[in-house]
Amino acid sequence: QVQLVESGGGLVQAGGSLRLSCAASGRTFSSYTMGWFRQAPGMEREFVAAITRSGITTNYADSVKGRFTISRDNAKNTVYLQMNSLKPEDSAVYYCAAKNLHGTSRYFDDYDYWGQGTQVTVSS
Repeated sequence: QVQLVESGGGLVQAGGSLRLSCAASGRTFSSYTMGWFRQAPGMEREFVAAITRSGITTNYADSVKGRFTISRDNAKNTVYLQMNSLKPEDSAVYYCAAKNLHGTSRYFDDYDYWGQGTQVTVSS
């Protein structure tokens, strides 16, 4: 089992940047595919980005491609989400998730462990 704790959320103006971090504890971090999802009020949770165990392969939602970058540091048991050129529509609670099976996935049902979320608010 793995425990996930997100940090780095906050309030930022449109066009600004934030970097989210997700610290993992428990079983070996490098054995998990990691993902970021987000959920705005009244909306379903949606996929943002994912990264394989080695960090070689990444996958992004079309809405964030070219603006967000997912990365991981297996030595620090941490996955990151660098968010640039933020837009008001990026405002949401951002969740970190871990997946036992190999390969990225855009489906939240495929992920086994979740953090508590961190709020990101982008003002216009």
